[in-house]
Amino acid sequence: MNLTLKIWRQDNAAAAGRFETYPVSDISEDMSFLEMLDVLNEQLQADGIEPIAFDSDCREGICGMCGLMISGMAHGPEVTTTCQLHMRSFKDGDEITVEPWRADAFPVVRDLVVDRSAFDRIIQSGGYISVNTGAAPEAHSQLVPKPRADRAFETAKCIGCGACVAACPNASGMLFLGAKITHLGELPQGQPERDARVVSMVNTHDHEGFGGCTNIGECAAACPKEIPLDVISQLNKDFRTAKARH
Repeated sequence: MNLTLKIWRQDNAAAAGRFETYPVSDISEDMSFLEMLDVLNEQLQADGIEPIAFDSDCREGICGMCGLMISGMAHGPEVTTTCQLHMRSFKDGDEITVEPWRADAFPVVRDLVVDRSAFDRIIQSGGYISVNTGAAPEAHSQLVPKPRADRAFETAKCIGCGACVAACPNASGMLFLGAKITHLGELPQGQPERDARVVSMVNTHDHEGFGGCTNIGECAAACPKEIPLDVISQLNKDFRTAKARH
């Protein structure tokens, strides 16, 4: 498979960026997208050109480190992470545009790498749960109805990749935030700080420069872990309740 890649290059956060075009050839359809970029980087290094910087870690669709806009779609044409996107999703001769996440809250560090520490600060602002540590509690000491346990597990799947922000026209992080709020909100351990948590995390979300949700739904469509859109409704409900109580 022979391809033409138009890739965003940016030397650092302060530098002006630009697209550069690179041909790649003999790409196997069984390669992942990141393996294809590895092949390109080996070619660039052999030619004395600075390789393209991009994030990755586990390459198993678990960690959320990888994240690219591929021909205008977060993570590319399949609902999966970039590292699990395979070249069989493209055709011989395709021209593919590769960009970093585009959001004020995710500033570009270099090339395709963005700083997603805003997500970390949102999580940190949620604080801890006031559950005593020590010996492991009896497994069934706190009963959780199965629908609530299933809902908590469903929302805990969020890996914080940022595809929801990249796909949203408003660069909103509310799908990510809704998943985190709903996860703890469904469990008894999350109840003591429930009100304070949601208010603090929403305030941090807004302070970091993420946009507001206008119910377009692109976030859920792009999410590789298929977090449901209704977590945003739960987030809004919890926030209104917390503000009314305090």
